[in-house]
Amino acid sequence: MCIETDARTHARTHARPDALTLFVRSPPGVSGKPIKNVVAIGIGGSYLGPAFVHTSLQFEEGCKEASFGRKLRFLANVDPVDVAKALHQLDPEETLVVVISKTFTTTETMLNARTVRTWLTAELAQLGYKPKDAVAKHMVAVSTNLKLVEEFGIDPENAFGFWDWVGGRYSVTSAVGILPLSLQYGFDNMHDFLRGAHDMDVHFREAPFENNIPVIMALISTWNSTFLGRSSLAILPYCQALAKFPAHMQQVAMESLGKQVSLDGDPLSFKAGEVYFGEPGTNGQHSFYQLIHQGRVVPAEFIGSIKSQQSVYLRGEEVSNHDELMCNFFAQADALAAGKSSDELREEGVAPFYVPHKTFSGNRPSSSLLLPAVNPYTVGQLLALYEARVAAQGFLWGINAFDQWGVELGKVLATRVRHSMSEARTKNRNMDVTDGYNPSTRKMINRYLSGKTQQLYPEPRDVFPCDLIHGQDGCLAPYEDSDDE
Repeated sequence: MCIETDARTHARTHARPDALTLFVRSPPGVSGKPIKNVVAIGIGGSYLGPAFVHTSLQFEEGCKEASFGRKLRFLANVDPVDVAKALHQLDPEETLVVVISKTFTTTETMLNARTVRTWLTAELAQLGYKPKDAVAKHMVAVSTNLKLVEEFGIDPENAFGFWDWVGGRYSVTSAVGILPLSLQYGFDNMHDFLRGAHDMDVHFREAPFENNIPVIMALISTWNSTFLGRSSLAILPYCQALAKFPAHMQQVAMESLGKQVSLDGDPLSFKAGEVYFGEPGTNGQHSFYQLIHQGRVVPAEFIGSIKSQQSVYLRGEEVSNHDELMCNFFAQADALAAGKSSDELREEGVAPFYVPHKTFSGNRPSSSLLLPAVNPYTVGQLLALYEARVAAQGFLWGINAFDQWGVELGKVLATRVRHSMSEARTKNRNMDVTDGYNPSTRKMINRYLSGKTQQLYPEPRDVFPCDLIHGQDGCLAPYEDSDDE
């Protein structure tokens, strides 16, 4: 964790507040229309973290007011359906694209960036604008590799840097998250978010262990996982605004703590890490709570709020809609702790046949976190709390919670498959033993290649869906002269 008491927000972001403020008030797009839409392209922590914060603040009163008339969308998956979803019904004249990649070499991010660049230049070319002008006015970068940013066509002056040692899953409070979020909600709101994160950092650093919330949570998780063998952890926010928090914490925790060796490289004598999952209440109650109550023992962490972002109270109802949500929040934690004994069921007159089916053992671990409200400050606190808790668990287990070597093998193999597939398609051949894949993989690749109804490669022109590229016969993006690129 990076904490600097002399600079409250700078401890959490390398993007300068003054630069961000100026950028938020930047000139309009190439045609003179104001920028109303932002598409943030990233993957992993560059997507999950900012998307979580964005969702959590969409209906918060101050953020909702500040973002009126603007859209922020995220593009992560290389699946072209995700591209279509991100660009659907956007006006390129009013759209800014933020490409987020520390190295500017992330395979998925850069393919999506090239795809969106083609969409922008093709659409704006129809209005008479050159590709280089379209990119200059409609694309910026968050990266540490200014050389590749410039080679892509983005002016290095339009690149926002951050510390190169910051891993993606810990980068929400750097320019990775703060730039797109500030464009949507304004830097004042993001300043409150950073202040919340900073204050939790200070608590983690200074509070004695017996009162240190991240440390206590780390100790409890370590006890449940290492000593009691509980391999899973459920994060259960009783707040729809926090719907994306479990997914973000999946990456933060499982990528940080899923290790097989110590800091010194020695094999661990225990299993490190937990399987994180979760869903907002009360949705989860009608999905997987059955297992938590009567199946495997799964430690659960409930997150609720005293104040809702939306007030709904219908005449004649016993409680408000938010009250109903929170009734379930309190009831579920109590049910896990107390359970329901067979004796209680018999006293209630439950038929003997159903007694074993309706018995709950209780004594199942859970913790509850009650926020005063879900706003920029408390979301910053929540994020930093869980980041610190993960770091503390790494310290307890003696592992490096800030690397992710297990991610690399799949990337290397995907590169190999890419080259093999391109060669197979261009030469119209199947994979064989000489390609080096195991028989199962080779069979699946050949089935995939043969399943195409037409040979797609190489294409004479860029191909786009008709609803993304307008006014083109066959929905093809036009070629541009090399001098204009």
